[in-house]
Amino acid sequence: MTETGIEPVDILIIGAGPVGMTLHLALAAGGQKSLLLDRRPLQAQQTDPRALALSHGARQLLEQINSWPTRAATPIETIHISQKDGFGRTLIETREYDLPALGYVVRYRDLADALATNLASDAVLAEAEILDIQPANDGVTVALRHAGHLRTLRAKLVVHAEGTPGDDPAVKVSDYDQHAVICEVTPLPPLEGGRQNGNGLRRPAHENRAWERFTPDGPLALLPLGDEYSIVFTLPPAKADAVMAMDDDAFIAALQTQFGQRMRFAKPGKRSRFPLFLRLRDTLVKDNEVWIGNTAQTLHPVSGQGFNLGIRDAWQLSEILLKNGVDRASLQNYAASRRLDRQGGAFFTDKIVRSFSNDFPPLKLARGLGLLALDIFPPARHFVAKRMIWGARAWP
Repeated sequence: MTETGIEPVDILIIGAGPVGMTLHLALAAGGQKSLLLDRRPLQAQQTDPRALALSHGARQLLEQINSWPTRAATPIETIHISQKDGFGRTLIETREYDLPALGYVVRYRDLADALATNLASDAVLAEAEILDIQPANDGVTVALRHAGHLRTLRAKLVVHAEGTPGDDPAVKVSDYDQHAVICEVTPLPPLEGGRQNGNGLRRPAHENRAWERFTPDGPLALLPLGDEYSIVFTLPPAKADAVMAMDDDAFIAALQTQFGQRMRFAKPGKRSRFPLFLRLRDTLVKDNEVWIGNTAQTLHPVSGQGFNLGIRDAWQLSEILLKNGVDRASLQNYAASRRLDRQGGAFFTDKIVRSFSNDFPPLKLARGLGLLALDIFPPARHFVAKRMIWGARAWP
């Protein structure tokens, strides 16, 4: 191995996932250079099994950097929110907000492809192992190994966007004692051949409706994706073990039991699972380093807020850097500007999970009354819907 001299970099973004790429492209659109660094090969994102629920607000941001995956995105026109074996439900519909959709469901790999298409050939240093990160008077020094060589980069700013953090004393962790089992299933049409839209074309059996079904084990989300549903089946770890071990028929029966009989399902795809935690980094900025996306906050997947929060992190950081440049005051301004959105998102998802993941009769009654109130009192429903679409920007 050989060791090279120090290489200057304006902004080094660690993590070439969708959040990191969004930041890079937003900076590039304003004339600011940055370098993406990732420990994985870029093609590794093609194996990610997740589907992402993107708000219409996220679409508006991604369209500005020509990275919206139009053909791969399935619109959500209606969201049905209810609780298992309990009264009360809320229906949120696109027509109330003068939007083409409330949100969209996109496979992780398709969004990554849409972003990567816009990267310059020298934008990413892939398969790079970081050995050390040290603050310096004029920035941050990063030692790494790449292609069998030791290299040292000196960046004015290092942005951490590498995903969910490991053990880190700066990150507070709360274990939900739940796992998310994810896969795709086929919804069976209510009528032979499915229904038709106004153009005479067949509509998918899910009719672009998303479901958030709260159960004592945890929320069950069904997200329309192409002609399928991407499901997020939240369960305690032992039940997740059992569900992962089931054959397809038994799995569909378990899903049907949890969801109810308003729809039927078939043909489950490959299952994956993830433990669920709330992780919040105490401080977003330290010297000339800043943390965004999942490395700043990792939320429960209920209501699909986490990834959208990361996109807003990247966008707001790019706006501040392009306007004010890289200095300590700009970074502190960024941290302050993100406080309401990230804390609001964490509070919102955390309270929903803890309030709904039980079968305690008084809480069940309160939940039903709350869902009923949202349904019959439009201002409250609109507040929740706009918060999901645009984040803190929707708050008064």
